Formats: sequence, C-alpha cells, structure tokens
Amino acid sequence: MSRHIVQITNGTETDEQGTIGYDPPLRTFFLQAFPDPETDECALWLGTFIEEYPTLESIIEAARAQGYEVRGLTREMMLVMIKEAGPPHPPSLGERLGIVR
Repeated sequence: MSRHIVQITNGTETDEQGTIGYDPPLRTFFLQAFPDPETDECALWLGTFIEEYPTLESIIEAARAQGYEVRGLTREMMLVMIKEAGPPHPPSLGERLGIVR
C-alpha cells in the first residue's frame, strides 16, 4: 500500500499532513485529512470500500465535490500510485467466500 503526504485544503483550513495512496486489497485509492485531535477520526476519509475509487482522477474529483483540494501531489507520487494500481489484484479470500462485498 502506498501512502504519500499531501496538503489538503477546504477553503478555510489546511491539513499539511493529509494522506493519499492506493490500497491493493481494496483496489481503491484513498484520501485522509483533518483528524480530530481527541478521536483521531478524519473529517475527510475517502476510499474505504472495495473498488470505490479505481482511478486517481476519480478520488481527486470526489474530494473536490466535497469542497477539498489536494496540493503537493508530485509527478513521482502519481506515477508510484498509478503503477501500483495498474496490475490486476485478485479478489481477497473474504470476497471469494462471499463474506466481503
């Protein structure tokens, strides 16, 4: 699983330690930012379901639709994530057994 630190803004606040990456078992890109200091729950947490965001573009668009902008995403970061997302990832054991959908 790749994890990269990026800046996430929502118009009034900025999280300098936002995280973007690719999760091979879920076959989705994910994005996390603005953790609550007491609970550590993130105000922005996308990509928690199987194949929810199959492309980098789709997760960036989903964040924008919620009023967030991703900044500091370098060409190298994008290439690493796209390369990781490229090969087919087989269904997990839970998926094959019908436990996870």
